[in-house]
Amino acid sequence: MAASVNRRSKKAGLPPGTLIHVGEKKTEMVKITVIEYDDAHFQEREAKTVEECFPLKGKPVITWINIIGLHQVDIIEKIGEQLDLHPLLLEDILNTEQRPKMEDFESYVFVVLKMLYYEGKADKIKAEQISLIFGSNFVISFQEEEGDVFNPVRDTIRSGKGRIRKMGADYLTYTLMDAIVDSYFIILERLGERIEDIEEELVANPTPKTLGYIHNLKREMILLRKSVWPLREVVSALERCESPLFNESTCIHLRDVYDHTIQIIDTVEIFREMLSGMLDVYLSSISYRMNEIMKVLTVIATIFIPLTFIVGIYGMNFEYMPELKWRWGYPVVWVIITVVSISMIAYFRRKRWL
Repeated sequence: MAASVNRRSKKAGLPPGTLIHVGEKKTEMVKITVIEYDDAHFQEREAKTVEECFPLKGKPVITWINIIGLHQVDIIEKIGEQLDLHPLLLEDILNTEQRPKMEDFESYVFVVLKMLYYEGKADKIKAEQISLIFGSNFVISFQEEEGDVFNPVRDTIRSGKGRIRKMGADYLTYTLMDAIVDSYFIILERLGERIEDIEEELVANPTPKTLGYIHNLKREMILLRKSVWPLREVVSALERCESPLFNESTCIHLRDVYDHTIQIIDTVEIFREMLSGMLDVYLSSISYRMNEIMKVLTVIATIFIPLTFIVGIYGMNFEYMPELKWRWGYPVVWVIITVVSISMIAYFRRKRWL
């Protein structure tokens, strides 16, 4: 959280619309891929420059331009010049800490989402900002780094199966959003498995590591909630949008995305409540174990109180103590100590204190 605040502080004092990349510093080259298709034709290529993407924008085909990398501001600026994009929109694209949102600029619509995935084999969720701009016959997607959840969409376009090649840019935008939302279910499924494992460990043998796992999961739930809650507003706004860029058939599909978003939100809230309950169980378990330890120590101390009293009496070394000269004094004292100890232990067991 502190790191994101520090990155946003770079823009403090600058005028609105100033283009500065806010996010992790990258050194890789920006990669631009272009997919053009209609019902009968398909072409996929990699563009070396921004200018190569737009000579065909006037043709009656759907063009999907995918920009991988936001750290080269000049490329984003050239795209804005080619499409006459609003400077504040370009600023939002470069700000990777942007909240999910939707804005209608009449000739095009701008959407910001968060794509979530597990980083490598580690049980750590990584969030990546995805910005979408779509018009009458084009879609431009911006992502921070290579690797996304759009491969099924690309495969569908390449194969020509399904409805996507017969539909417009609005349907492609819906398909990309649906892919992002569906990936949330994979995240939730894995989180559910981790929560079940921690529940078993919590019952069997809770340790300080268990508490660390619970706190990590709570942080990931916060990240999920920050990504999904605004997304509900975005999908709802798109569904109600009166822009001529949206067909009625696409709005019906967006309702399905909205239903999935609500389902994800409900699951996230359930998981958050489960984690809060697990934290309470952990603290209660630790408190119970501490009480058990204190009970045992208290019983031991209680048993030794009368024994210490007896030994203290015969350790005073007064000259005129009758038992000091008695031949059986020492074994008698040991018998008394043993009887007192056994009697107290039996009493504690009868009271179920042991």
